[in-house]
Parts: sequence; structure tokens; C-alpha cells
Amino acid sequence: MPSTVAITAEQRAQIKEIVCEILEIEPAEVTDTSLFKEDHNADSLGAIEILSSLERTFQIEIDQTDLVRMVNLDGVVDVVQDGLSK
Repeated sequence: MPSTVAITAEQRAQIKEIVCEILEIEPAEVTDTSLFKEDHNADSLGAIEILSSLERTFQIEIDQTDLVRMVNLDGVVDVVQDGLSK
């Protein structure tokens, strides 16, 4: 069983930066639990762009089935953490 890798504050900030840049939202508007689609009018293409950007940045593979978990910042962080733990 793979051990869980903790996300550092720096990595979390990097994830937030990627999300805000792709979704074109001000970082101050995004909370850990604000919903990308409902609160920030994000579309599904944005989610795919976030996924591929995270894969490049963190050198991980994210399964497209994990997109359903990537609805807010906490969800994205969890997905990246799982990817780093593999």
C-alpha cells in the first residue's frame, strides 16, 4: 500500500495558482471549499486544463475519473496528493 504524501503549503499555493490562472478567478475569491462550477462558473474544459497542468507541474498521472473529485480546491489537492503517493 503506498504511503500518503502530505502536500506542503508551497504545493497547495502552487495548485491554487494553477486553478485560478486557468479558471481566470482572483485568488482572493477562491476558498478551499468554493465550488468551481457553481461559485465560479467554470466549465468542464477548465477542469481538463487543470488536470493536465497539474500532471505537468507535479510529474504525476491523474486518471480522468478523478475529475469528479476536482470540484473545489480541497478536492484538487486530494487528487494531487493521491497522485504523488503512487
